[in-house]
Amino acid sequence: MKTVNLIALLSIAMLSQTNVLLAQNANTTQAYWIHEDQVKPSMVMEYEEVSKDFIAACKEHDLKDADWSTASIDDGTYLSISPITNMADFDKNPLAPLAEKMGEEKFRSLFTRFDKCYDVHRNYVVHLINDMSYMPNGITPNTPGEDYRKWHYLYVTPENVANLRDKIKDIKALYEKKGAKEYFRVYRSGFGTPGDYFLVVISAKDAQSYAKTSAETDVLMGEEGEKLFDEMMKYVHKYEPKTGRMRPDLGYVAKL
Repeated sequence: MKTVNLIALLSIAMLSQTNVLLAQNANTTQAYWIHEDQVKPSMVMEYEEVSKDFIAACKEHDLKDADWSTASIDDGTYLSISPITNMADFDKNPLAPLAEKMGEEKFRSLFTRFDKCYDVHRNYVVHLINDMSYMPNGITPNTPGEDYRKWHYLYVTPENVANLRDKIKDIKALYEKKGAKEYFRVYRSGFGTPGDYFLVVISAKDAQSYAKTSAETDVLMGEEGEKLFDEMMKYVHKYEPKTGRMRPDLGYVAKL
């Protein structure tokens, strides 16, 4: 979870590189600031409880300029996901008004409870790449009624970045040609990520729906698709699939 001075600690380190990335890709990408908590198995219930208490406090005191969505991965990792609109986002501490309204003691007690739930947490930036993603009705990470997530991490070495990018675009083109019903978004690792990767994210209603659509897509793609996937994997240094779901109950959207 975000600590009291998180933005201040990160802004200097991330300022120059993130500014360059956003400037270069303003028309084709959306950057997201990810905070990742690796929650201890014995503390999952406590973590979710304090998360809900924190959100309740945000709502009670009408916290502004601090929207985030939350995803939980089946291995106990929780992701707080905030879009970055411009570099001014890193110059703000949106939690300061909450601390003032709650009182410093109550505010800090919430984060003391958070800190007991994990030994490892980190922050990084990823970029949604529009021209590599396949969502015919419009590219968006918001998929109402489809909170199940499958994350495909395709780790890559520097020499193969361009080749892997091209193969993913070839696969997208085949999906478009065939009219596939399995939609996906592609993200590129940015500053602070644990490794260099492309991340393919697929939304579904549940695990059964995902498996059904995936199987139907395999049939639709046929030998041509199988060949493309085999060619793509030649440029993948490490493949890591993960499953989980979005958690609307652990996210927050400020009132307008």
